[in-house]
Amino acid sequence: MKQQSTPRHQADQTRQRVRVGMIGLAAVVLLIGLASAIFSTVSRERPVSPAITVGGGVVTRAPAPTPSAGNEPLAELGVTPSIANSAAVADQR
Repeated sequence: MKQQSTPRHQADQTRQRVRVGMIGLAAVVLLIGLASAIFSTVSRERPVSPAITVGGGVVTRAPAPTPSAGNEPLAELGVTPSIANSAAVADQR
């Protein structure tokens, strides 16, 4: 036989659904708070220093040279022709 729905039974079901919904909402808020705390802790960590310790002393790395307009590192290595040489050859023609 099928149970008839009484107002008390419906109220109990409604309370149960609200309870389950509130617990689920609290769990989601708790997980978001936990993830936020973890990510904020990770972002606050100090970056690794580029210095190298050797025998108790600190040796820092020299900054990389910045190429200037006249500086042609590939031409100096012999990989490509120099722009100045290319312009001189073009002018002779």
